[in-house]
Amino acid sequence: MLTPETIVTRLSWGSALLASVAAVAAQNPGTKSPAASPTSFRFEATGDKSLGLWEGDRPVFVYHFGAVTSSNAPNARSRSNYFHPLYGLDGEVLTDDFPQDHDYHRGLYWAWSHIRVGDQEVDSWSLRGIRYQFQRWLAKEARSDGVRLGVENGWFVGDKQIMRETLWLRVQPRSASSRAIDLELTWTPTDRPVTLLGAEGKSYGGLTLRFGPRSKTMITVPDGRTSGDLVVTNLPWADLSGDLKKGSGDLSGIAVFVNPAHPDYPPTWMTRHYGLLAVGWPGVTPKTLPAGEPVTCRYRIWIHRGTPDAAEIQRAYAEYCATARRRRADKD
Repeated sequence: MLTPETIVTRLSWGSALLASVAAVAAQNPGTKSPAASPTSFRFEATGDKSLGLWEGDRPVFVYHFGAVTSSNAPNARSRSNYFHPLYGLDGEVLTDDFPQDHDYHRGLYWAWSHIRVGDQEVDSWSLRGIRYQFQRWLAKEARSDGVRLGVENGWFVGDKQIMRETLWLRVQPRSASSRAIDLELTWTPTDRPVTLLGAEGKSYGGLTLRFGPRSKTMITVPDGRTSGDLVVTNLPWADLSGDLKKGSGDLSGIAVFVNPAHPDYPPTWMTRHYGLLAVGWPGVTPKTLPAGEPVTCRYRIWIHRGTPDAAEIQRAYAEYCATARRRRADKD
């Protein structure tokens, strides 16, 4: 697996190459440059188990579709089906993987501490007794006006697939101060019901975002900045910002927006100032998904510069809700 530092190094080589090609093209106006547009998106493998996305010469994310490990955490379990790094607008790494305090945390991911099938219980949160397995790409489209990525995965307990999962991702071009990534997850139990349950008294279990190291942390929810951590708290969105761009002192962060059509909206959350935003669905009350019946959860990952206040984040959330309503109307 390529490390974020290796990816950044390769990017610097790529930037130098693009500069060289541009210089040659300037001296020979009739020559067409093979270089991509500086604002176009492109996918590129970052290993045999990972797919990276770039916008021009800036990285956006790496998606690990195959199981990866880390030499920095030799005792940690392998993991797949998650995003790390997620990058800020200036190329800073926003997420963490294999952190020392919770080595099973992994960038942007979705997992539950209690998954019941029949009389068996497994735990995808700490990677015990269950694994995600890549099945196929449903779409891999990168254009100048955005990206569409579709993936089908299976949840396996032993050799038995218990869940079909589809992941759809839409990535918008970055603006001067933010980027929106829309995420749609659909789960369909195969031949037996599957029960999901979050952590008792905390509610985590579902979409989760682990942030990278920083010395400053600000968590904002609709009521404003929070000084303490939250558990089992109903929220439509939450934001974590900090000094994630090493050595600069600049601040940036990510908000997670919940689609208004989400089951049991607004869901419960857990937030941690050590660097975690966790949407808890179904939370502390178990939810049994019948065999063959899909359930869909949609979110927006809003990456931004600075530390926006609650009013600014709420405006961005309102824009997301309006977009979601238009998409539902178009489907209807």
